[in-house]
Amino acid sequence: MLYVGIDYHKRYSQVNAVDERGKARAHSRLANDFCTIETFFRTLNEPCKAVLEAGWNWGVMYDWLEQIENVEEVQLAHPQRVQAIAAAQVKTDSIDASTLSQLLRADLIPRAYIPGTETRRLREIVRQRLFLVRLRTMMKNRIHALLERHHVSLPSVSDLFGKKGRQYLSRVVLSVSAQQLLTQDLKLLDSLDEEIKQTEQWLKSNLGEDRRMEILLTVPGLGQLLGAVVALEIDTIERFSQSSKLVAYAGLAPSTYASGGRVTHGGLMKQSNKWLRWALVEAAWAAVRCDPYFRSQFSLRCKSKGSQTAIVAVARRLAEVVWHVLRESRPYEDRSVFKESRNHVQLSSAALVQD
Repeated sequence: MLYVGIDYHKRYSQVNAVDERGKARAHSRLANDFCTIETFFRTLNEPCKAVLEAGWNWGVMYDWLEQIENVEEVQLAHPQRVQAIAAAQVKTDSIDASTLSQLLRADLIPRAYIPGTETRRLREIVRQRLFLVRLRTMMKNRIHALLERHHVSLPSVSDLFGKKGRQYLSRVVLSVSAQQLLTQDLKLLDSLDEEIKQTEQWLKSNLGEDRRMEILLTVPGLGQLLGAVVALEIDTIERFSQSSKLVAYAGLAPSTYASGGRVTHGGLMKQSNKWLRWALVEAAWAAVRCDPYFRSQFSLRCKSKGSQTAIVAVARRLAEVVWHVLRESRPYEDRSVFKESRNHVQLSSAALVQD
């Protein structure tokens, strides 16, 4: 058995292979294409295990390695934990690849979670939709700025880019150059709207019958988009043995430093899933507006901690709710309603006793 460490970069990869005794068998810098990678492993002519770090573009290389016949296992290493285990004063691509191969041989690779191919594909669609919405917001802001620069009074409508607002914008008359800019910006806005609708259709066709979505849509604050982000970023809820594990993964738990009997709590954990944290915080704001239980949780903390800290606490509670409903595969139930009903029955019984 050979153990191959791969230091994966944008245009090339540094690979290093060692045998079971740790002796170097092969090392090379390879172009990032499937034929070159496959040829390297084929020339080794032995069963191999391979490892690469979880960078932003790991998915393509991982899929290539899984297709190679003599690669029996592919592991994904957690970059920060690898650095903590094997910190070095001198760092080169060759040293990184060698370190990965030796850690793999010793079975010391701190593994990162590997989502399935379909999950990764759907994540890209969701993130594309978020990117397009961000662009659309930028276009709307540019149009607002253009109108303000030319002192155009806005109509009394709730949405300038709704039906009535667009009718008003079609009648606005500006100077020649400004009119051209406004026309171009509105065309770009329409184009972005169409692309966003297209990505939403892709998600609906792929997640329409997903049991996770059916459950998550019952949770206050989670709609089609945020529900899709939460479902895809969590992937399988079984990998979180406790709700606190999911909270930490989402970066909604405060960092803690304990030394010499003194314990201090700092800001939120930085090493987290930023997409999941964003989705849960956005869902928390929506839940505060539409659900009495989460509104009361927000109000209770807002008085002493402020709105930003309070909304993080609500998002943390929302993550715990998500963990429970997914683990138990059941829709969300507002238990506060049952508590109020039980309290009402108890008060009624007490009144009858007094009578």
